[in-house]
Amino acid sequence: MPRHERPEVRTSLELYQRALEIIPGGTQLISRRPQRAANGVSPIYAVEANGARIRDVDGYEYLDWVSAIGPAILGYRCPAVDDAVKRQIDQGPVFTLNHPTEIELAEELIQTIPCAEMVRYCKGGGEGCTIAVRIARGATGRDKVLCCGYHGWHDWYLAANLSGESQLNEHLFSGIEPIGVPKALAGTAIPFSYGDLDELQGLLAQHEGEIACIIMEPMRSKFPPPGYLEGVRAAATKAGALLIFDEVSTGYRPALGGVQEFLGVTPDMAVFAKSISNGYAMGYVVGTREAMEPAAQMFISSTYWGDTIGITAALATLREMRRIDGVAMLQATGKLFQERINQAAAEAGLDVVCDGPVWHPVIRFPSVPAAQLRPVTTLFLQEMAKAGIFMFTASFMNCAHTVEDVELTAVAANKAFKLIRQGLENDSIDDLLEADVQTESFRRVVS
Repeated sequence: MPRHERPEVRTSLELYQRALEIIPGGTQLISRRPQRAANGVSPIYAVEANGARIRDVDGYEYLDWVSAIGPAILGYRCPAVDDAVKRQIDQGPVFTLNHPTEIELAEELIQTIPCAEMVRYCKGGGEGCTIAVRIARGATGRDKVLCCGYHGWHDWYLAANLSGESQLNEHLFSGIEPIGVPKALAGTAIPFSYGDLDELQGLLAQHEGEIACIIMEPMRSKFPPPGYLEGVRAAATKAGALLIFDEVSTGYRPALGGVQEFLGVTPDMAVFAKSISNGYAMGYVVGTREAMEPAAQMFISSTYWGDTIGITAALATLREMRRIDGVAMLQATGKLFQERINQAAAEAGLDVVCDGPVWHPVIRFPSVPAAQLRPVTTLFLQEMAKAGIFMFTASFMNCAHTVEDVELTAVAANKAFKLIRQGLENDSIDDLLEADVQTESFRRVVS
């Protein structure tokens, strides 16, 4: 494979080979595996970050449009958050006793999120979803769960693939084999397709009186069809099932009250993590008193859920987002990003569409044949990395991104789009690749 001259990622590649020997799968998060980008050209390991930029182990700086896979909503090393955390570290991260910030954050969340009347904490999104499902099962006395979207790695969710490994294919990762998930859980988690209200209502009728909850991502990279979420809300109420919104990926980006505030549909419970504490480990489950209060009688408990560092970071992040009107900043940057990428593509003569929510814009190549889509996507990511820009086709805006960052990205994208058009016209995409072709399905990532 030919090597480009700059930037060099030799140290990243060497570290990854070492990791593969001692870390199953090589990384802790699927989305950080190098096969998700342009492996061989994109950096794999970073040692420093500030604002909207990261520095890799080979010493090169990149403009980062992925924002730590979502968490860095204010940008890396935001002083308002980091200073609050440092002050708390000086007082201690965790104690034998409870800490007053647990109440302080909960009260602020209740004032901010429409469904929030009670709050429980956790450390991550998958864990939060598991807590919410446990509460729903305990509150309703029912076992079965209807799910839509990606909700983590826990048994309750992956049990959906015990009935056929294709069950979760349309929910972010395809081909997940439920290895290690008890077979006795088969039939307890039932996926449904996003946007298809008739399918959902059919499943509720088929499993009448058995559904504890409907857990779903209310939106990720596209907006719901008109009336869809309202219909889901009504269907859940009619069936006596709790409605849970998984707002882990979106967090405060649509509105400080989340997607539920942005779209005006209120669930019984909601899970937040990732985009709420600017990179510090933190998550929470919020919900109505009726939905949440039964949890007081359930065994849902962990030492580090009361860790003051995550709680302090979440509180500081929420207050800073409110102070600077971070939601408006994200929307303005994202809108400009979409406009300039679409303009760059038009000027390059390539059919590219950048759309989706402005806080999470997605770049698509609608006219590229399916067989060529991954090579074309890889070529795009490769050329952007060579220009000092790290990105996926789906980006997470953060408040440190600037107009100048958008313009820099548009210029680089225009050059990449021209190269892609040339490659498609000359049938030479493979010849232009210096990276391994990107993999997208779960099975291929881990093989």
